[in-house]
Amino acid sequence: MNMIITEAGIADAEDILNLQRTGYQSEAHLYDDFNLPPLTQTLAEMRASFADHTFLKAVIDERIVGTVRARVEKGTCHIGRLIVLPQYQRQGIGSALMASIEKLFPHVERFELFTGVKSTGNLRLYKRLGYEETKREAVSAKVVLVFMEKLMA
Repeated sequence: MNMIITEAGIADAEDILNLQRTGYQSEAHLYDDFNLPPLTQTLAEMRASFADHTFLKAVIDERIVGTVRARVEKGTCHIGRLIVLPQYQRQGIGSALMASIEKLFPHVERFELFTGVKSTGNLRLYKRLGYEETKREAVSAKVVLVFMEKLMA
């Protein structure tokens, strides 16, 4: 597998949105909620998010198979929407994307992210990468988010 991780540009917005919609289907089924923000985001909203987020993409055979985004606010790097196409999962792509996004922001005090409480694979990955749970927050009757952080020395 020859994978390249590079910064994504606004020209990748439509491909990333399609990847996001595919990648979040499993989450929607898990929570029985098909109105999750990653599934309802429009192309215009996706394009607008490039103004204040850094996007990385994992590319194999000229196809975007994974993505992650981040933005820095007051010394904290907020990482979001780590997505790997289902057929490419469990091959180290998510870990590689996380390592790459963290390397882009070496001067932050902490990294923060969140995932759903039922998303055991995500929770396992983030814990393995050094993230620790800080709080839980119910965002709907069906979805409880687990917030995690990684403090930098």
